[in-house]
Amino acid sequence: MSLCILAGGKLTVILANLFTLSWTHSVEQVEWQETWRASPAGVEIVEARVQGSGAGMEPPPGSRYERGWWIYRPDVGLLPELRLAASGATQSAWTLCAAGTCHALGGRPGSTIVVSYCP
Repeated sequence: MSLCILAGGKLTVILANLFTLSWTHSVEQVEWQETWRASPAGVEIVEARVQGSGAGMEPPPGSRYERGWWIYRPDVGLLPELRLAASGATQSAWTLCAAGTCHALGGRPGSTIVVSYCP
């Protein structure tokens, strides 16, 4: 299984189906992480973790607090692809990590990133 990342007109293929996406929240300045799985059916979120609460990032009912992180599974169905758009309002790009390698994505405002399963 492979993961395709299309960013800035460049296609990157990673031999993995599980990936973590992380970023720093623009208002609260705390880290947010999501673990996703890509398959022929699409991409689905496995788990989300946030190091705090406030400004639109309140942990939902059923969340658990472990070692400084609120952990939960968002109620998001299967998506054909994951689209990320950089706003320029955050202090950093997203970091996508898979198969032991990390990539900075969306460092410039307006750039669209598409993450999907690669057949």
